[in-house]
Amino acid sequence: MQLSRDKKAKKQIIILLIFTIIASIVFVTIGMNKNNMDYLLAKRIPKLIAISISGGAIAFSSILFQTICNNRILTPSVLGLDSVYSFIQTIVVFAFGSTSIVMTNKNLNFILSLIGMLIISTLLYKFVFGRNNNGIMHLLLVGLILGTFFSSLTSFMQVIIDPNEYLTLQSKLIASFNNVNTDIIILCILIILCILPFIYDELKLLDVMALGKEQAINLGVNYDKVMKKLLIVVAVMTAMSTALVGPLTFLGLIVVNVTYQIVKSFKHKYLIITSILISVCSIIVGLIFVERIFKFTTTLGVIINFIGGLYFLYLLLKESKL
Repeated sequence: MQLSRDKKAKKQIIILLIFTIIASIVFVTIGMNKNNMDYLLAKRIPKLIAISISGGAIAFSSILFQTICNNRILTPSVLGLDSVYSFIQTIVVFAFGSTSIVMTNKNLNFILSLIGMLIISTLLYKFVFGRNNNGIMHLLLVGLILGTFFSSLTSFMQVIIDPNEYLTLQSKLIASFNNVNTDIIILCILIILCILPFIYDELKLLDVMALGKEQAINLGVNYDKVMKKLLIVVAVMTAMSTALVGPLTFLGLIVVNVTYQIVKSFKHKYLIITSILISVCSIIVGLIFVERIFKFTTTLGVIINFIGGLYFLYLLLKESKL
């Protein structure tokens, strides 16, 4: 039975990979001719790489987080990192203005946002796990409280700042794949290459950790150590994707739950690859629709959050009936 599920999962991955490649080719070549080929290739290929990085990071961090929490409704956004990102952008505009080098220099803004979110995550983990060996549920509770706290501070500063400054700030706070910061692609790739060796051994234990804390400990897994390392990776990936394209609350929720519906195998090596391919492919197809059908009258982030909100309600109603 398990062998048949694994074979089916491999076939699904191959099909998704082919579909993603086709969607990528269409995205890069649509509307291209001899006159604009050089310009479009130079613009779209880095954008495609940035989309793949952000989409893959969102899917990877979401599936790790849901495995740790043993809950398919929660996403890394409950840690409050989206609110921290909005707070960092707002306080920079509030203190220095929208024309400051911190806002105009994309690389500096990305590094500042990434470091700020990682510092908050580290302090959060130390505060939670450094006292009485608190568990993951306590972390989620503290994360929700911090998220509300930073959202309140952000709203307070946004009311005070100049309306023109606020309009500039909004471009940073609304997720948009049309304004992806392609200048930081190399930095993101280096971060990913550093993370993979750090977490490689722990990835082999995800199948066991999905059974629950007690079962994993009984099977010889140092649960707390592995969980903390995975949470660090979740924070880095979430911070990187948020700083790259902006807050996307529901993309991970949609992608991971669709993955569980498609892949019946419990093995995370299939789940992770499938979720990444679904995430990247859905973003590419969504951007084609936004550009060619909606004519840029909306952003993909708005569509994702709208569909994700409805899907989240569906999952809540579905869980309540079980």
